[in-house]
Amino acid sequence: MMLIPLLICLSLFVSSAICEKGIHGFHFGEWNESQLQPTIQKLMKGYNRYLRPNFNGGPVEIGMSLDIASIDAISEINMDYTATIFLRQRWRDSRLIFPGNESLSLDGRLVSLLWIPDTFIPDSKRSFLHDVTVDNRLIRIFSNGTVLYALRITATIACNMDLTKYPMDRQVCTLQLESWGYNLQDVVFYWTRGNDSVKGLDTLRLAQYSVESYHTTVSEAVYETGSYPKLVLHFSLRRNVLFFILETYVPSTLLVVLSWVSFWISQSSVPARTCIGVTTVLTMTTLMMGARTSLPNANCFIKAIDVYLGICFTFIFGALLEYACAHFCTMQHQTILDVQRELLKEFEESNGNGTIQLVTSTTPNKALSKETQPEMSEQSVQSVQSEGDEQTENKQGNGCGLSSVKQASRRAASMMSVENPHNIDRHSRTLFPVAFLLVNILYWLYYLFI
Repeated sequence: MMLIPLLICLSLFVSSAICEKGIHGFHFGEWNESQLQPTIQKLMKGYNRYLRPNFNGGPVEIGMSLDIASIDAISEINMDYTATIFLRQRWRDSRLIFPGNESLSLDGRLVSLLWIPDTFIPDSKRSFLHDVTVDNRLIRIFSNGTVLYALRITATIACNMDLTKYPMDRQVCTLQLESWGYNLQDVVFYWTRGNDSVKGLDTLRLAQYSVESYHTTVSEAVYETGSYPKLVLHFSLRRNVLFFILETYVPSTLLVVLSWVSFWISQSSVPARTCIGVTTVLTMTTLMMGARTSLPNANCFIKAIDVYLGICFTFIFGALLEYACAHFCTMQHQTILDVQRELLKEFEESNGNGTIQLVTSTTPNKALSKETQPEMSEQSVQSVQSEGDEQTENKQGNGCGLSSVKQASRRAASMMSVENPHNIDRHSRTLFPVAFLLVNILYWLYYLFI
């Protein structure tokens, strides 16, 4: 019976001793020497992460490479693009040399114990480091003191675009890497493998663009505070024009062809021809407004698509004006015919018998043919008009100024009048398609090959 209380006391004593050792011997949530491997423990002794490698010597050479994981969006309105990249940086720190040929892969949280470059993206508008499920960082130390530091970044980067040839444009965007605080005397940047330092652009699939080419350059950024190292990735993007051909170019061309239908409709069908002209003009206006919604509202950009839509609108509006001119000429021609009929009727009523007797006396025993009657009637109308003009001129006076003004007005009226208004539609059926075809050839040659 006495053994049971003794065993209970013994167990309580051992457990309290273990708890006391756990509390005083370990510090959970903090890094200390007992938790690090012997090599890291030895490397961290006397290491100052606030001083760069070769602090009293030459600059630190930092090699960089990129993997472009994706280009999520390219915005013409904001003139930027959003990309997710894997940035890898390599440099040599002689304080981290250890024996052997192995490398140490450390937890990303140990980055706070080491010196790392202060690389940043100068053209970045917004950027963040991925942290799911942990911070997407990698730190690896090689036996010769080389440090590999990799991280995953998503950034929205500015890209100055020239939209004068939109949507047949070709944009050249850049991704720049600079040092924030260390100048060229402290840090030197270089691409580890030249153009091969960039991966992923060859396999990218974008919605509106295709990557044509890319290359890397090494330069320096000069500011008031000094000269800093700078690496630049240049990549060329060409827009896929097929989408815009189906969405904008084909509908606008069909609207122009639709406006030509009015040339085959009779001029007397005023509602039909007016309806076609007004409908095509309004539809073209709506199409032009819709094409500009996804573009920046900048007056300095006269884009290729605006030029084409303006050409189509001009041809559609010209077809509407053609009917207005043809209808006006028809009404004017009809008025002249009515006046001639009235003059002929008055002439026949007043001098019909004398004319018939004169004709019969000169052509005895022959009846007037149907062909000679219209000619005589036209001659009689002209004689009546000339006689009336002479009488009016004699009545108004003998001044040469008034007569010259009248003659000039008659000549102008004769030049403005059209003998057959239906010829306007006949000529328009050929002139409009040929002119539109020539303008299209010049347009596509200029924007595709110049």
